[in-house]
Amino acid sequence: MAVVNTPERPRLFALLPLAAAALFAGASLAQKPVPALPAPAPADTAAPGSQTPVPATPLSGAPAPTFTGISSDSQAAPQSDPATTSTISVFTNEVDLIFTVSGKNGRFVTGLQQQGFGLLDDGRPPTRVISFTQQTNLPLRVGVMLDTSSSIRQRFEFEQQAATDFFLQVMHPADRAFIEGFDVQTDISQDFTNRIDLLDTGIRKLRPGGGTALFDSLYKTCRDQMLTLKERNQVRKALVLVSDGDDDYSRALETDAIKMCQRAETIVYTISTNVGPSKDKGDDVLRQIADATGGQSFFPGRIDDVAVGFHNVEEELRSQYLLRYVPADFKQDGAFRTIYLQSLDPRYSVRAKKGYFAPRAPR
Repeated sequence: MAVVNTPERPRLFALLPLAAAALFAGASLAQKPVPALPAPAPADTAAPGSQTPVPATPLSGAPAPTFTGISSDSQAAPQSDPATTSTISVFTNEVDLIFTVSGKNGRFVTGLQQQGFGLLDDGRPPTRVISFTQQTNLPLRVGVMLDTSSSIRQRFEFEQQAATDFFLQVMHPADRAFIEGFDVQTDISQDFTNRIDLLDTGIRKLRPGGGTALFDSLYKTCRDQMLTLKERNQVRKALVLVSDGDDDYSRALETDAIKMCQRAETIVYTISTNVGPSKDKGDDVLRQIADATGGQSFFPGRIDDVAVGFHNVEEELRSQYLLRYVPADFKQDGAFRTIYLQSLDPRYSVRAKKGYFAPRAPR
């Protein structure tokens, strides 16, 4: 996210009633429905077989406000003579929020409209919503992190084959991916590429053995591979972490790794290789990492079902929404800003990242 200090002109919005603010403070005041402005047509059409959009009605006593609607008052900059103008760096205080919607049966729901959701950024509704689209074809920048520690030695061959099959299914011409193995150190066996053969070769190069520095590896990968990624066009950044969730070597804490993923605006999907009859703390670790970043955790019942987890990730990456908005009372202070996004239809649940770090003002 980039940030700008350009003065905002007065705009008219469908303002949230004061009763909604009281609801967030714990009061039980009644709230009248706020009519949402009509949303633009989605950039991508709903997938065949997707559920029909349902008119959004605010939940009784629901703590989330409806969107303030899309403002179309942006104006193009006047044309000027390039020979008489100088280049000025401009930042925008726009937030890109990628999220997924699922029904009671756990299936992804596509084709919904903007007015069916409520949003709070740092406890306040956004100043305005810029766009709301279903981004099934947004280019991917995805990394697969395979646990190569000695604890998964007997399961590693299944991980390798599932990862190759994943790339065969998910990669489109505009996508890029990389392969990494980790134990006490990280090994980028293949950097960002679109070539499936190179990715497969990178997978086959990896060999299991050693301890597990899961948090160190996740921290370093988001810092070095994702945070530094420079793209002209909009992309989705995601990691697929395949591990049992155990860590016996890291210096970084789990919270450190999660914060770095949030700074890098990277969604993390976790696939557990723990297929024992009892669950351990590693499962909780994988679930917490995925939840905090807007991803999902998968727990296959058998080791050869790891491929099912990869398939679920692939399906979700093509069934997401993108919301772009301007947050209220935004400050370039480097602070963490929480995000609360909710469907106003009780049949649907929303999964999104828990927040993001505001950039610091340039000195």
